[in-house]
Amino acid sequence: MDATDLAFAGAAQQAELLRSGEVSARELVTAHLERIERYDPLLNAFRVVFAEQALAEAAVADARLREGQTRPLLGVAVAIKDDVHVAGEITAWGTAANGAVHKRDAAVVRALRDAGAIVIGKTNVPEMTIWPFTETLTYGVTRNPWDPGRTPGGSSGGTGAAVAAGLVGVGLGSDGAGSIRIPSTWCGLFGIKPQRDRVSLSPHDDAWNGMSVNGPLARTVADAALFLDATSVTPGPTGGFAAAAATPPERLRIALSTAVPPGALAKLGDAERRGLEQTADVLRGLGHTVVERDPDYGPSIFGEILGRYLHGIHTDVATMEHPERLERRTRTMARMGAAWTPVIKRLRAREQATAARINALFDEVDVVLTPATARGPFRIGQFHGRGALWTLNAVAPRVPWLGVANATGQPAAAVPVGLDDDGLPMGVQLLGRPHDEATLLALAAQLEVARPWNLRRPALTS
Repeated sequence: MDATDLAFAGAAQQAELLRSGEVSARELVTAHLERIERYDPLLNAFRVVFAEQALAEAAVADARLREGQTRPLLGVAVAIKDDVHVAGEITAWGTAANGAVHKRDAAVVRALRDAGAIVIGKTNVPEMTIWPFTETLTYGVTRNPWDPGRTPGGSSGGTGAAVAAGLVGVGLGSDGAGSIRIPSTWCGLFGIKPQRDRVSLSPHDDAWNGMSVNGPLARTVADAALFLDATSVTPGPTGGFAAAAATPPERLRIALSTAVPPGALAKLGDAERRGLEQTADVLRGLGHTVVERDPDYGPSIFGEILGRYLHGIHTDVATMEHPERLERRTRTMARMGAAWTPVIKRLRAREQATAARINALFDEVDVVLTPATARGPFRIGQFHGRGALWTLNAVAPRVPWLGVANATGQPAAAVPVGLDDDGLPMGVQLLGRPHDEATLLALAAQLEVARPWNLRRPALTS
């Protein structure tokens, strides 16, 4: 296997190649570092790369592999989103307002290291992880490897660009209102927002008023499942997530819905509609029953999401050591969030009733299929110089379906469905029952076999 194929193999296949001795951890890390050196000056996926440290860790991994150790990610390179602490490094949050170097890894990073993973670097985010595009005054523009004139999405945009370009085998993202699923959709990846509390957020517990979670952006479903097995802190399915992904699902009942949650505005693009309908046809061909059904979102779901999101920004900004260095747009978003403080407890108290109403649909079906994004990725610079309200009103109609699962806490996944008329990746969302990532993984893996998206690579980086 040449270096390019190795880099694009994804974490699960890379782990197997390492265990079999076909490649060494040093060879794998070197392949990724060479690609980072070649492509990242344009993409700007990474804020910082730990090249020397990663090579040293690769030597340790190779020694452990020779000893026969079988950690699930032993020798595999991973990227860490820059809202998560890595020992010896600042957590930049896409801003100059951050402060001291952190002495300890976040819990999820410790779990990845315990599984044998090598942290190769930290990936860029929009300031304070607010936006579905990754451009900051402090760290510059992160570009989509499928089209450098477009954003990879956000807020896990750097991770999405890095995984899509083969700069790393799998990446850590976080998702407070779609921030894993947006870049996964626009970069042609599989991304899953796990059940709340499945993967530790510590020490950033209860981020965005319970809406945010940590999870993987990956080239394949197997990669994401392996990541979840390595990082989960609550019991998963029998045999683990990797086994669930490798087991074809029983015949499922799937609800197809394009309904926009009340309070949001969106117009689904023609290409995205075709992708959704073609996915429904593929699912029917696989033996599943697909019916048109809409969740009962209720009249206030958009306000519940918006309030928790804005107040979460306010809370995070309050932790910055140099808030005066924040971009003006960010400071405005934080002030808007402060206005929700008197009602935030009331908003959170609504969650149980909201989740029960939405999940009543699962009495009839096993999975809900919705659009992921209404249209393709934004142009680079589209929001430069724009104010907070202008930007918020412009981006919200592109992603109205994604925040629902954050508000209820249940799992949801972005699944690639092909390319739009501009040759850019598209995706759909699979919404699952609470705690049922296993069904989403099994169904997505079945779709991956039927339409193997992992074979597609951005021409720029192939």
